[in-house]
Amino acid sequence: MNGRFYSASEYYKAVFGEKVYRLSLCLGVTCPNRDGKSDTRGCIFCSQGSSHFAENGSDIKAQIEQAKRRICEKTNAKKYIAYFQSYTTTYLPAEVLRKAFFDAVKVPEIAALSVATRPDCLPKEILDLLSEINKIKPVFVELGLQTSNEQSAEYIRRCYKNDVYENAVKELKKRGINVITHIIIGLPNETEQDILNTVRFTVNAGTDGIKLQLLHILKDTDLHKDYLLGDVRPLTLEEYTDLVCKCIAIIPQNVVIHRITGDAPKLLLEEPKWSGNKKAVLNSINRELKLQNITQGCGLKAQ
Repeated sequence: MNGRFYSASEYYKAVFGEKVYRLSLCLGVTCPNRDGKSDTRGCIFCSQGSSHFAENGSDIKAQIEQAKRRICEKTNAKKYIAYFQSYTTTYLPAEVLRKAFFDAVKVPEIAALSVATRPDCLPKEILDLLSEINKIKPVFVELGLQTSNEQSAEYIRRCYKNDVYENAVKELKKRGINVITHIIIGLPNETEQDILNTVRFTVNAGTDGIKLQLLHILKDTDLHKDYLLGDVRPLTLEEYTDLVCKCIAIIPQNVVIHRITGDAPKLLLEEPKWSGNKKAVLNSINRELKLQNITQGCGLKAQ
């Protein structure tokens, strides 16, 4: 850990010997919160299942080439991670996923596979498929936990209990698969302690990495409706900065922090408006870390 925290960039350089770039891909899948298995409305904050920044099309190799061209316009990238980002990737039959995943990892420049999914969508046949691929190229599975507060989970319509997440992490780790957990900061009615408890919960469950994500209020979502009713107050930049710094302070140094802020489609972003300036957000967090002399795993000062 050379900086204030163990970043994804630092980790990937250590693993792959150079900087790698993520290619956001889409399988056109839905999720159990939308097709009626668990709900039909989706999570309360969800617009298009993180597909805004992903490629599209039925041919995975074509998606990869298209995404590579976009990145190569700005960088001299040589290695990539095939990131199946949209909706719940593993909510498809194993034979469909097998073809898509193997099409991806067979591309020589693809150094690893990353799969975004839900903890309740990892049946044994999918776990075994991921384990098989993990023996060929590294596999990262990203789980959308968001919060360990069960009341908050019910409000956002997560539609699974905390023990489902814990079991998913256990099964993935049993197979040697790297786990990254998504945590949302700024959920309505959550306290600082709720957020820190979620961080501790994921660490105790055995996650290898954490993504800290600001709650974005996107237009045409149910969260947006609650915001218009006055039931949701977006965080200020100062509040978010303070919370991220406190999270970093309690994350053990062996856990990779893959994200400390996130992007939202500018045309859909209602609040917080300040989050649209990602550079300013990162500068605010890094400045506060330095000011308070916070490094990952340093612990919290007594209140």
